[in-house]
Order: sequence, then C-alpha cells, then structure tokens
Amino acid sequence: MTNQSSADQPLRIATFNVSMEALNYLPHKKGISPNVTGMELSKALASDHQQIKNVAEIIQRTQPDIILLNEFDRENDSDNAIQVFLQQYLAKSQNGQQPIAYPYVFQGQVNTGIVAPFDVNNDQKLGDSPADTYGFGYFPGHFGMVLLSKYPINHKDIRTFQLFKWKDMPGALKPMNPKTNTPWYSSDTWQQFRLSSKSHWDVPVQVNGKTLHVLASHPTPPVFDGPEDRNGKRNHDEIRFWTDYITAGKSSYIYDDKGDKGGLTANASFVILGDQNASSVDGDAYKSGITSLLTHKNIQDPLPKSKGGKAHSKDNPHAQNHTAYWRMRADYVLPSTTGINLIDSGVFWPLKNTPEFRLIKDRSASSDHRLVWVDINLK
Repeated sequence: MTNQSSADQPLRIATFNVSMEALNYLPHKKGISPNVTGMELSKALASDHQQIKNVAEIIQRTQPDIILLNEFDRENDSDNAIQVFLQQYLAKSQNGQQPIAYPYVFQGQVNTGIVAPFDVNNDQKLGDSPADTYGFGYFPGHFGMVLLSKYPINHKDIRTFQLFKWKDMPGALKPMNPKTNTPWYSSDTWQQFRLSSKSHWDVPVQVNGKTLHVLASHPTPPVFDGPEDRNGKRNHDEIRFWTDYITAGKSSYIYDDKGDKGGLTANASFVILGDQNASSVDGDAYKSGITSLLTHKNIQDPLPKSKGGKAHSKDNPHAQNHTAYWRMRADYVLPSTTGINLIDSGVFWPLKNTPEFRLIKDRSASSDHRLVWVDINLK
C-alpha cells in the first residue's frame, strides 16, 4: 500500500469527476423513474464493474494523497458504496498498478435528489420530477461528493454549507423572466431555495502538523434551463461563494450549517477542488464567476495541461488545459498563495497511441472528465 508522503515530499492533490452517475441515470418520461432504486452504484460495485476498475486504475496511476471524487453517489445516507470502492477496487491492483489506501474519508450530505417543498421548475406541480429537488437528482445523494485522504481529517472543524440560502448572498444573480422582467421563482421558492446544487465543504486536513483547508464543491451545469438562465446564474453564484469565502471583508454574510458565520482567516492555507462546470474561455457559463476565482490574489492557477487534451481538440488554442471530453476546462485544483509552494500539475489524458488510452477512449471506459492533479509543498 502507498504510505503518506514525508514532510519533504510533494503533496499531490487531485479532483476527478468519476461520472458514476452513468451507472444510475435512467431516462424518464414522467416523474422520477420507478426503475431507479438509488442502489445501482452498490450493485455495480458488487459486479467487478469494468468502468469502476478503470476509474480505480487511473487513481492508482496518479497516486494522489488527497482526492475529491465528484458524482459518486451517497446511497441511503450510507458510506457503504465508498467503502466497497476503497476495499475492493483501490486496495487491489488494477492492471498491475500499485494499490492505494485512503484511511480518511469524508462523504457529507448533498442537496441533489432532496425533494423541495415548493415548485422548483415552475411547472405548477410539486415533487413530480428530479427537477423539483434542491439539486437535480433521482434520489438523495445522487451525483454526490466524497473526499479521500491519506492524512487525518479534522472532522470536528469541518464546515458544510448545504443549507445556505441563495437569497442570502448579497447581489445574488436572481433569475428573472425576460419577457415580464419579474422574478422567475415565486417569492416562496426564492425565500427557501438553497444555493448549493450539491454542497460546499471546508474540510481541514492535517498534513505533517499543518492544516490545509480543502474547499470542495460541484456547481450545477449552467445549461438545461430557459431564457431566465437560472442554472447559469446559480453556477456563477456557487463559484462566487468561494471567491467571497476566501476574501477578507466579503465573507461576513456566509453562515454554515451549524450557524457559524464568516469565511477563512487571512493566513489559512487552502485548495479549491471540484468540477466547477465553468471555463473562462469556453462553454456557456457566466465567465465572470470563474474568471474572478482564477485571477483572485489569494489563488495560484497552475493551468494543468495534457498532450491528450491538446490532440483531442486541435483547433482550440486552450485544448491543452481541457479536463473534459466535451472540450472544456471544467475541473480545478486551485492552491492558495498563502502557505503553499506550487511544484507541478497535470491532467490524466493519454494520447491515442499509448496503452493507457483504453482508460479514457470514451465515456463508458471511465468518465467524460479527466483526473486533474497538482503537486504542492506546504510552507
């Protein structure tokens, strides 16, 4: 098994949207499909599933010390699925690779699949589809997140922001009906609606006597809506949350799920992880949100790249920085300027003429996203 890095070795931190929702998502015509039980991931894990084995092999090949997995379901408010993944996939050699152990895990609750007591999608019906949940999902925990670490997680000081209301962000991009110039959400919905489509987490990890705050999230895709652009605006404000959280003088409005207010202290070391579903140069998101984060004075943007990404989109000048098969930089590992030396970074995207290409040749091989890693030293 891989042990913790020593104090003088780089710390490798990664994010990976593993797209395991592909094992659960079933098309529906009306309402929440009765065929979705919420246990599809566990069934796949029990079947020696090749897609999951490939995901595990990618992680073994990159050997992160800390990794955030997006789109890994939390089934029935249980950690059974992640424990099986750790024990039956990561702890076993995949295709000759070195097994990897993560003794420390955090898999908090998320908003996806939690039916809201109001009409989220404005179809005059309550709770009749995944679009009537706080974050699109077929069951609570669908499209969830999980943080894996070789280093101890300080569970006592974890802050989660699952319940933070969108209306409580000053200057929130409130969706409006462009034809009538009136609010798209009803007053009742806007008063109760949560900002996070999944959640925002501040997870302190203890690394050789130093604290690293892992700031994890997975904002909604900025599409699948209408002219009111409710998902585009929510994506922007989910990203803006971190911009304010790390900025002195802008975080006083933020409250966590325990009711404690404020953001990070000025001297805190942190890394922002996750699939942000936004790019400053490509795609449909409000580019101002992700640009403000990438150019923040407290953040180092390593601009990780790959030859595979560049070859995948030869006509795109930003392709070497892409992290998704659908030709965009969506996934980020962003270290703070405080307390961190940036050493190296990369995107796991093999070229077609390499043996490793089988791991990412299409979505069914592993994921439509690529694992992104950054090597740092804590000062």
